[in-house]
Amino acid sequence: MAKALALRPLSVCSLLLAGMLTIPAPATGLGLVVSSASAIQAGAQDGAWPTIKGDHGSTRYSDLDQVNRENFEELEVAWRWYAANFGPEPEHTFRATPIYAEGKLFSVAGSRRAVVALDPATGETLWTWRMPHNPRWEKSVRKNYGKGVAYDRVDGRGVIYVVTPGFWLVALEAETGLPVEGWGPDGDGIVDLKPDLGVGDPDPWTGFDEEQEGHITNSSPPIVVDGVVVVGNSGRQGYYQTRKEDIPGHILAYDAATGDFLWRFRVIPQPGEYGHETWEDGSWEYTGNVGSWAPMSADPELGIVYIPTKPGTNDYYGGHRPGDGLFGTSVLALDARTGERVWHYQLVRHDVWNYDVPHAPQLVDITVDGERVPALAQISKQSFAYVFDRETGEPVWPFEYREVPQSDVPGEQLSPVQPFPTRPEPYEMQGLSEDDLIDFTPELREQALQIVSQYRLGPLFNPPSVRNADDGTLAAIHCPGAFGGANIPGGSAVDPETGVLYVASIKGCSAPQLIPGTQVDPDSNMRYVTRGPGGVGGPQGLPLFKPPWGRITAIDLNTGEHLWWIPNGGTPQDVEEHPALEGIELGDTGHRSHATILVTPTLMMYGEGRTGEPNFRAVDKATGEELARVELPAPTTAPPMTYMHEGKQYIVLPIGGPDHPAEFVALTLP
Repeated sequence: MAKALALRPLSVCSLLLAGMLTIPAPATGLGLVVSSASAIQAGAQDGAWPTIKGDHGSTRYSDLDQVNRENFEELEVAWRWYAANFGPEPEHTFRATPIYAEGKLFSVAGSRRAVVALDPATGETLWTWRMPHNPRWEKSVRKNYGKGVAYDRVDGRGVIYVVTPGFWLVALEAETGLPVEGWGPDGDGIVDLKPDLGVGDPDPWTGFDEEQEGHITNSSPPIVVDGVVVVGNSGRQGYYQTRKEDIPGHILAYDAATGDFLWRFRVIPQPGEYGHETWEDGSWEYTGNVGSWAPMSADPELGIVYIPTKPGTNDYYGGHRPGDGLFGTSVLALDARTGERVWHYQLVRHDVWNYDVPHAPQLVDITVDGERVPALAQISKQSFAYVFDRETGEPVWPFEYREVPQSDVPGEQLSPVQPFPTRPEPYEMQGLSEDDLIDFTPELREQALQIVSQYRLGPLFNPPSVRNADDGTLAAIHCPGAFGGANIPGGSAVDPETGVLYVASIKGCSAPQLIPGTQVDPDSNMRYVTRGPGGVGGPQGLPLFKPPWGRITAIDLNTGEHLWWIPNGGTPQDVEEHPALEGIELGDTGHRSHATILVTPTLMMYGEGRTGEPNFRAVDKATGEELARVELPAPTTAPPMTYMHEGKQYIVLPIGGPDHPAEFVALTLP
């Protein structure tokens, strides 16, 4: 039985970041930095939560167990903090997860991405900082997509790092919220990132000419490792692009103590650099969009930072960028001090499926065939968990290069093969056939067959097609699609004690319709573009395919075997009450949303995600059996976190919804 949480009044708020490298690090100017990293194989330790994923290894695991299977149902609201007070924050883009360090909570809020410090016991706002108004912020894409901040201790003091929508890196005093004096080229605590990309000639006040050069911004915080702040980036959604030119999202690094520029890693290799030959016909000169919008991870002991990347311009058409296109849709391992490539693996060659890597690589030590392996697990939209030795880049289990369908879109040339992990098995449906269609009743199945008769069906890597092709189809369906498989709203957590990976996923497909670029933008120089990722609705407003529509899968990384899976919550109300399903026993179908997961020594906990129900559930980690649940004021919108403050364990969940403002809600025991 769910327990409704008693709501306490909100406390009154006080006012008030395989091309080779590039630029060598200077020999001097590195201040002493005391790393805040815990041992990555152990998760978040000692009640702290110093990164948005809990630790440098992005485990989303905490060693706290004050909240456990015996008392989980007693959780109640300790405080609530309204992110909506800091400007427009649509419920579908409130993606921030706080960190806990220096005895405070730190996060971002609003489209200006204001940095806030909160009292961990009361939710009272202690200080805020935001970038002054400027045209670069105002015209930035993905303004509301900020996921949080980074933290480290520098010369004995806590420092908070944030990247603003206008693409500045800012260092703030954790105690006061003031910019760090003497940090950065002008000593004002701010670094302009755009000139250090080494492309174009950005204006200091307005930035790049977006119509001619492209877009660059940021959505995930930087990561600090070994005295270096490493910065990723993001751009305009790839399926809206109508020009082949865009800004490449090169990876940048700065001295954590001084703000000095250290190195740049070119994600689109230049002549003479490793991987340059994979950008054919001069496409390296103008293609952009490759970058790292998802969070990064690091192994401080190895001195390696791990970077997930996305494909080049455009998400669904690559005829203007022939070749495999390194380092698009890859995992990059770079030396944190120098930016030199240690290893890489391209998960999708010449990606035209919007299979950007949506989640931070997760680091965990596992035992395979009796040998200890320092592993990296990378979940994906395509529903593979790719598992590597994080030191060498060797796959823990072999990958097979299998032939995949080829495109008939004029000008397009796909890779003839793609890598398929032999273990673990996929955790969601891959490809779509008639056997996968909804079949609760004969009528629904017949209607589903009528719908898919207008589309091309096929296996994983079914290529996008031209709208109204010669065969009369509207488009090709590929599964998983842009929002299917695992994705940033939920992602996964890994238990360093057991080596078990818990993956949140949904069954979702896309059917992008390629159309001549000039039909969308008269000045388009891209032969084909898309209006968007394009989903395909099922009969009478129901999903096109059979449930489960959302699930959590437990995967033992020591063996590569699936242990269990459970649906994400129960059955959506609109499905339960659907007139076409009256009298039919549905079971639990799971919600069409990505669960938001947190793991501790005794529990796997999760919220149901953005379109789920307002529940927070506790599950037996070994079996998947639900132990208890409590009701929230609204559904979760991003992953939760936990910390210990003054002897009490708190769990903070970002929540929101169409009729509910974005906020953090903190739970604790009575």
